[in-house]
Amino acid sequence: MARKSRKNITDRQIEILNIAQYIRTAEYVRLSVEDNDNKGNSIENQKLILDDYIAHNSDMRLVDVYIDNGATGTNFQRPEFQRMIDDIENGKIDCVIVKDLSRLGRNSIDTGFYIDRYFPEKKVRFIAVNDNFDTEALSNGDEMLLYIKNIINEAYALDIGKKIKTQARQAMRDGQYVSARPKYGYLKDPNDCHKLIVNPETAPVVRLIFELFNGGTAMNEICLQLNERQIPTPSVYGYQKGYITSKKSIGNGLWQTMTIRQILTHEIYTGKLVQGRSDSVAKKQTAVDKDKWIIVPNTHEAIISQEMFDKAQERIEQLKNKHKNLSVTPYTENIWKGKIFCGECGRPLHRQRQKRVKTGYAYSLMCLTNTRYKRGGCDNGSILEKDLLNVVITSIKAQASVLADRKNLIFHSLTDKKRIEEHQAQLKDLRAYIAKNQNFLNSLYENLVNGVISQEEYHAMRIDYGDKISDTVKRIKEVETKQTELEKQYNQYCDLSDAVSSIIKNNTLTKELINKLIERIDIYKGKRVEITYSFNNEYESEVSADEIHHSHLSEVIG
Repeated sequence: MARKSRKNITDRQIEILNIAQYIRTAEYVRLSVEDNDNKGNSIENQKLILDDYIAHNSDMRLVDVYIDNGATGTNFQRPEFQRMIDDIENGKIDCVIVKDLSRLGRNSIDTGFYIDRYFPEKKVRFIAVNDNFDTEALSNGDEMLLYIKNIINEAYALDIGKKIKTQARQAMRDGQYVSARPKYGYLKDPNDCHKLIVNPETAPVVRLIFELFNGGTAMNEICLQLNERQIPTPSVYGYQKGYITSKKSIGNGLWQTMTIRQILTHEIYTGKLVQGRSDSVAKKQTAVDKDKWIIVPNTHEAIISQEMFDKAQERIEQLKNKHKNLSVTPYTENIWKGKIFCGECGRPLHRQRQKRVKTGYAYSLMCLTNTRYKRGGCDNGSILEKDLLNVVITSIKAQASVLADRKNLIFHSLTDKKRIEEHQAQLKDLRAYIAKNQNFLNSLYENLVNGVISQEEYHAMRIDYGDKISDTVKRIKEVETKQTELEKQYNQYCDLSDAVSSIIKNNTLTKELINKLIERIDIYKGKRVEITYSFNNEYESEVSADEIHHSHLSEVIG
């Protein structure tokens, strides 16, 4: 019997190995507003092209389809694209395929980042089917072609954007209402979506706000009255009527002074269309100078008179000037910002100060529910900042031993010889299991050629051994990830211990230290403080501010 070439066997082994390791493939489909008239870019057509490509590549296995419908290609903050990125981060995807490069994005810099850096770093293959672009089969001219196509795609998106913006501004000049949602107080005319008609449900609320304010009522008092009458805010009303689809957009559902101010300063309620008050610059909405607003009079029925509107503007200006003329001493830094809440109603606490003759300014933190949102809505009081500092510093000091114990526990785990040997043995066994299945896999083709197994048996066994290898590789990654996480945890506890040591040494707190150690602080009635730490808390951190304060005084007196 003729001796077989060792080279041919090796080549065959490599071929079988590549077949066995299925490429977990993701299809990404994007349809933007400007693509609606292009049938070639329809979701169905894109999906058909991608399905056909996978069908002709037997080593690919479809993992998931990610579809962003109506999403612009000029940025990558798209829900389904971000979901795909999460799956890549979690190791679920080996390859991403799109119809063409423009489906991935029309921003040349960001698109280039994903193709040139992100996908290669994550070992993810990228294929643009209609552009014949494949990161695993790049030729010398492909990188230049990619660059040119991305530039063209970006230029196309910018051109479309400019045309849409130009058309919209012309419609504004013609007295057409171009916003997707009607302004609070109005409805869109059912016969003409570019025309406004008075909303009998919300127009009386707009009139009431102007009447109260012009009558001398403060904005926060107007909020209280509207909340007491249980009148829905503009965002809540919009959500109820379907203008707003995201529940997150409605906030806490209560009237606030900012909302009142927005209504009081919008001249649309006098029967004028006032549009173009903001513009998109570098993907951010920025305010436009008043002399560049597009104002068209007598386009719809007025809710208030021009005289009532002008009177409101005069009072707003008076209040502004009064505040401007006050001699204000700047507040000290608010180290609690974003961390401190009312334990009774859940709202953020407001930091305020009072001037005292002997000691200067005294800072305190209090709940504003009763004065801004709802009278009698919360019976929590306030807490002096110096008392709160004593509570928090004392509690943090008590955490020092907890953090030290945990740090030492992880350190011993990382340096324990027996554990290290067990960890290495486990990895060795897993790699041996891969080698064993790889040997079985390598012999399959020979058995098929020699007629030992049938074609059906060959394919079934190839999948079986390939899956065993893939599962074991995944298990190795999990074992190694646990070790990495342990090391990361140790470094985190070292960092936290250093932060606590700094507080113990200096007996003071900074915003940076609070952000590092504390998730949130809740203040309850009776000045009870509850601290939630950023690490798992094994120490009971509930303590009374009065108890800490008196204890401190006793020590000083004693």
